[in-house]
Amino acid sequence: MKYITGSLLVLLLSFDLCAQTYTPVDSASTISFKIKNLGFNTTGSFSGLAGTVTFTPDNPDGCSFDVHIDANTVNTGVEMRDNHLRSDDFFDVKNYPQIRFVSEKVTGTKKNGTLFVSGKLTMRGITKEISFPFTAQPTADGFLLNGEFKLNRRDFKVGGGSTVSDNLTVLLKVVVRKV
Repeated sequence: MKYITGSLLVLLLSFDLCAQTYTPVDSASTISFKIKNLGFNTTGSFSGLAGTVTFTPDNPDGCSFDVHIDANTVNTGVEMRDNHLRSDDFFDVKNYPQIRFVSEKVTGTKKNGTLFVSGKLTMRGITKEISFPFTAQPTADGFLLNGEFKLNRRDFKVGGGSTVSDNLTVLLKVVVRKV
């Protein structure tokens, strides 16, 4: 009887350590960016977020992300600029319709709740390693993941022109729900 009770206890506790599978909720998430253009802050966003997230904050080693956004949805609030961003000068959405991130490793500490993800970001057919910190806040049926990272647009051959800064900041507020 002790063996059965002990086995059930171990089994039940192990379920908490097993990562759960979630999908990003595009309508509740925000993928935005900010960059200097002619010395002024310019902001924008993307939608069309989709993919799979395997996540349990207490077990970062078992977590993974394979997510993408629709590059055609770039929105800065200025239609003429958005159309230029969609062109082959910038995102070339005709040939590269998605921007994709696939994680390779998730680490973290229970002390301050910050997790770190590293993986491969692919844009315009170019893949680069990135890593950044994020936090996970529990919601009723998933998590709100908040993160931020900087990147150099020229690493992905996005845009030319000297009026636009090479560096931009990407801000993530991603809601994930159980599949």
